[in-house]
Amino acid sequence: MKYLKFILVGMFFGIMFVKTEVVSWFRIYEMFRFESFHMYGIIGSAVVLGIVFTWFIKKNRIRDMYGNDIMFANKDKTWPRYIIGGIIFGLGWAMTGACPGPMFTLLGAGFLIMFVVIVFAIIGTWVYGAVRNRIPH
Repeated sequence: MKYLKFILVGMFFGIMFVKTEVVSWFRIYEMFRFESFHMYGIIGSAVVLGIVFTWFIKKNRIRDMYGNDIMFANKDKTWPRYIIGGIIFGLGWAMTGACPGPMFTLLGAGFLIMFVVIVFAIIGTWVYGAVRNRIPH
C-alpha cells in the first residue's frame, strides 16, 4: 500500500506512452531518419518542462517527500561524460528501437522481444556497477 501512488503514476505514464506512440518502433525509426517531428516535439516538451520544474524547485526551495532539501550538483566541468554517455545511449536506442524508459511498457503491450532488451539492460547495469570505481566520472 505504501507504494501504491508510485504504481499508479507508473501505470499512467505507461498508458500515456502507448497512446502518444512514444513506444512505437515506427515513430522512433521516423525520428532517427528525420522524417517526422512527432518524437522531437514530445522530447522537446519534456526538456522544456524539466527546465521549468527545475527552476521552480530551485526558486521556491521545494523539499522532497521526506522533508530534505533537493540538491543540484554543479557539473560544469564534466560535460564530456554527458556527450559520451549520450552517444552510447543513442546508439542503444537506435539499435533496439526503444528508449529504456518504456521497456516494461512495451513488454506489457505484448512485445515479448523486449524481454531480451530488459535482460541486457540489467546486465549492462550490473557491469557498470562492477567497473564503476575503475572508470572516470
